Amino acid sequence: MAFRRSIYKSRAQLEAMVEPGLITAAALAAVRAAVRPGVTTGELDAIADRVIVDRGAESNFKLVRGYRHATCISVNDQVVHGIPGSRVLQPGDLVSIDGGAQFRGWNGDSAISLVVPDPEQPALVEARSALSRVTEGSMWAGVAAMATARHLGDISAAIEDHILGAGPSALGGPYGILREYVGHGIGRKMHEAPSLFNYRTPDRGAEVKPGLVLAIEPMVTAGSDQTYVEDDDWTVTTVDGSDGSHWEHSVARHEDGIWVLTAEDGGAAGLAPFGIVPVPLA
Repeated sequence: MAFRRSIYKSRAQLEAMVEPGLITAAALAAVRAAVRPGVTTGELDAIADRVIVDRGAESNFKLVRGYRHATCISVNDQVVHGIPGSRVLQPGDLVSIDGGAQFRGWNGDSAISLVVPDPEQPALVEARSALSRVTEGSMWAGVAAMATARHLGDISAAIEDHILGAGPSALGGPYGILREYVGHGIGRKMHEAPSLFNYRTPDRGAEVKPGLVLAIEPMVTAGSDQTYVEDDDWTVTTVDGSDGSHWEHSVARHEDGIWVLTAEDGGAAGLAPFGIVPVPLA
């Protein structure tokens, strides 16, 4: 009989996930500080990799199907899984950076989106910034829901409600929510059960209780949710050419509350608008 690991972790296991989460946060913070016109996505990837290695960890992205980079960096109509390389960032670009670290056998996974400054195109910058804000806000709505949710579906509903409640995008229609790419459990592996949808489904999903750790990661577009995978077999791009944004945090629920493992403050700033105070694990 095959052994199936529980999706719920012990207190000691949750505490072991704090450091890889902080290393992941530090790597993304270093990349964020380096984003500017003229930098290549490959240079940004090298910055993340250096932080991860210097902290005594390894990139868990490099452990996935032979992937050779520490991050995925997606630009404009690329929503997720963009491969870092020679692409030079331009003013006004919308950049999503996804990365993670494995430390002593435990994993962290997180993503951010930001717009390269461009004073010459304020309307473009605002449209792309609005998309990023909606995506980030939906992530925090999901994180906040995890504090009181009874089932995964409660988190999914909170994410969807935030996106649909944001009104029309700069294109005039509703924001699109990717259907084929979802959040997930995380622990000994970067991708574990259960899957977490960013929209309502008929299934209520697994029970949310102490010991559950989720990578909550909405992926949102300014237009249609239809995507295709580019010829590199990785990069996920919108069919209609609309911009995409990706935000993600790894979050633990424990006996005393929730803690955002991949945020330096445990999620205090992001959860404050929801009236939730995160409780440290260690």
